Amino acid sequence: MPAQNIPTDRRDPVPETGTLIVDTRDNRVGEFRGVAGPCWSLRPVCGGAEWEAEPEHVRPAEPIERLRAETARANARSRGEYL
Repeated sequence: MPAQNIPTDRRDPVPETGTLIVDTRDNRVGEFRGVAGPCWSLRPVCGGAEWEAEPEHVRPAEPIERLRAETARANARSRGEYL
């Protein structure tokens, strides 16, 4: 039985929840949260509203992008801003 909301014709493997992904339309890094119809839901690393991105417009974050995102999250958490 296929998982819900995941099209069977998808060529791109669906990442694990929490994987850092780059939305190439606006070069934003977000955490993969799940599949919403034909789109993937991404959440800003430092918290905030989720947004949807089409799988053809995303790519895995490179090591330097992951480091920057994790540093930004740690800094936000130290200031009490991270939820």
